[in-house]
Amino acid sequence: MTRPPSSSGSARRVRCRCGRTVLRQLVGNRAALDVTADADELTAAAAAALREPNRLDWCVHLRKGGPALQWADCHRREAECTRPHVIDHQCTAPPTAPARPGRTRKTSVPEGQLALG
Repeated sequence: MTRPPSSSGSARRVRCRCGRTVLRQLVGNRAALDVTADADELTAAAAAALREPNRLDWCVHLRKGGPALQWADCHRREAECTRPHVIDHQCTAPPTAPARPGRTRKTSVPEGQLALG
């Protein structure tokens, strides 16, 4: 049995490390996708122009709890879609520094085998 999410199902406005305000939400009921999208609202046609194979656009539904992202299934009828759209965020911040190498733990299990702990 699946449980409904404990949150309101709305997107949270957060600040990305590049400084832009983005919307974060798990979109979907079963295999949810963790979406980070620009908070700037676009028309369906403008979002479709920015869409790429690894950059999706999302329909924004306004709810009591705030904006909620849903799959943009209106691509067949873009001229008819009156809802705002947003596009996946592409961060422009410099990459973070790699983690400093620390002490490695030695385990008694062979490499590749999971240890229950």
